[in-house]
Amino acid sequence: MENTLYNNINDVLAENERRKALLADDRYDPLTGVGCWGDRVEADGCLVPQRLLQDHPEYLSLDRVGRERLRIIEDFEFWCARCATIKDKSSGRNVPFALNRPQRRLVAVMEGQRAAGQPVRVILLKARQWGGSTLVQMYLAWMQVVRHRGWNSLICGHLHAASKSIKRMYNLLLRHYPRELLDDGEPLRFTKLEGQPNVQQIAARDCLVLTGSALSEDAARGYDIAMAHLSEVAFWKASTMHSPDDVVRSVCGSVALKPETVVVLESTANGVGDFFHDEWMRTQQGRSDKEPVFVPWHEIALYSMPLDDAAALWDDGCTLEQINWYHSKRREYRSQQLMMAEYPGSATEAFSMTGSNPFDPEHLDRLEQGCAVAPLMVGDIQANGTTGAEAKVNIHLVAASKGLLRVWALPERGTPVKRRYMVVVDVGGRADSSDYSVIAVMAMRQGGRPATVVAQWRGHIDHDRLAWKAMQLAKFYNDALLVVESNTLTNEAARAGESEYILRELHSVYGNIYKRESGQLGFHTNVKTKRMAVTALIAALRDGTLVERDQDAVNEMRDYEERNGCYAARPGKHDDILMTRAIGLCVMDDKRLKAIDAPIDRSFTMDNGIATSCQ
Repeated sequence: MENTLYNNINDVLAENERRKALLADDRYDPLTGVGCWGDRVEADGCLVPQRLLQDHPEYLSLDRVGRERLRIIEDFEFWCARCATIKDKSSGRNVPFALNRPQRRLVAVMEGQRAAGQPVRVILLKARQWGGSTLVQMYLAWMQVVRHRGWNSLICGHLHAASKSIKRMYNLLLRHYPRELLDDGEPLRFTKLEGQPNVQQIAARDCLVLTGSALSEDAARGYDIAMAHLSEVAFWKASTMHSPDDVVRSVCGSVALKPETVVVLESTANGVGDFFHDEWMRTQQGRSDKEPVFVPWHEIALYSMPLDDAAALWDDGCTLEQINWYHSKRREYRSQQLMMAEYPGSATEAFSMTGSNPFDPEHLDRLEQGCAVAPLMVGDIQANGTTGAEAKVNIHLVAASKGLLRVWALPERGTPVKRRYMVVVDVGGRADSSDYSVIAVMAMRQGGRPATVVAQWRGHIDHDRLAWKAMQLAKFYNDALLVVESNTLTNEAARAGESEYILRELHSVYGNIYKRESGQLGFHTNVKTKRMAVTALIAALRDGTLVERDQDAVNEMRDYEERNGCYAARPGKHDDILMTRAIGLCVMDDKRLKAIDAPIDRSFTMDNGIATSCQ
């Protein structure tokens, strides 16, 4: 037993040494090209980019300075080590800029886009102090100093002081730039433009460097911007006057969509629900123009600390010294959530700052797996009329690429299955700026099968037409139980002075509508019932009894929180999709459900996979 333990420890230590060697970067040499990005060929004792020799066949016939002048045009990593000077975080000395491992991974993404002739577009989620901002700024400097003239850039941080701090790195580079590698020997320096305190000019390259902050969306207006470095975006503040979305839209609108333009959004995380988190999730889903890059803390060689008791600390993927550092660093923070936000090991950890979210992140990750299923159809549901009895005649699906209805599964046909489907309606506002209205169709839990989202309509619409559209979907899905969140309907009806509530009109045509114990139609949301509904959703996620298809539903759950004993979406976020799931699951748990009268009106036939009414 003792001998086995000894052998296991030695195995651990041997593996630890292997991991430390990987972090040490001993085989990386940007001057010779060893370990650098891209296809490389040997030339004059160095590994140089293949494209360099293709575009410049005279390369080997030039002297050393001539070769270096050509090489810096195509070899960013060589340019960094030969021409760029930075201040070392540990020693405080000015040193050549040799890229570390995470910086090289980021360069691979940016250079991959550039080499493909694409605009460079990246969103960077990072741990602290590995030089992410430095790398981005040096990449922009390379573009301005070497590859282009008149290639203006913008540096925009959450505060103007942060932008100026980034610009100081650029200034250090210009002061120490090797004169022999300049095009015409003219020194590179910043000069101010009269009357423009936030604009610096590099006259030798005919380019401008603008600095701004997220507090102003006009930072780039009036200028021809080719590149933008947007820093610590998660900490950009939203107000009634402007929002991060406005600033980014203004900046990106100033950058042309052409090769070698650059837009990089980078930040540590600041919880979920803000603009940066939304943009990260949108990029993860493939709905953005940017490519996501995440750098975990354990990829950074700086975060390591020697330890005495090697056998006491071990974890997959990290060295023992890194684990020791992590545990020592953790003592500086009041909670694990704060530590994970500053030094995340995964993207999920990075956005875990909001500790009041009622949903377990692991449960949400599992739920998200069902969202990979593409809809069978996108379009709408229609009938002979939009309201009244005609809304029940000739109900059918219509495909349309920009439709608001998504269908993941058609209703089961054949033998009628009572209580197979439920249609849940969360009523929003009519205006585009208001909350959305959502109609969710769920296959109910039955015979051990989980509840499954099979269709969903989401948009803005008059409330009476929303109710009738929900009825059409309920009718289409085998006379499903129709559950309408009644608060907004009744309140809006009262304000509008309507003589009858919409639900009563609907009930006169469609009888299978959920009633509360009081006999009133619809699900009434109050403090008590909302907590019951959210509790039902929490349990379903924990037990795996809900299958989700809509990624936005999971996003809303990640943005949800408990404040002052009440559940709500984070400020500026929505919970309309979430509430349809919560209400539906709560109603499924209602013991009265089996006792509710639910006549089955079967009047559908199938035609090439699309159900149509034969009334």
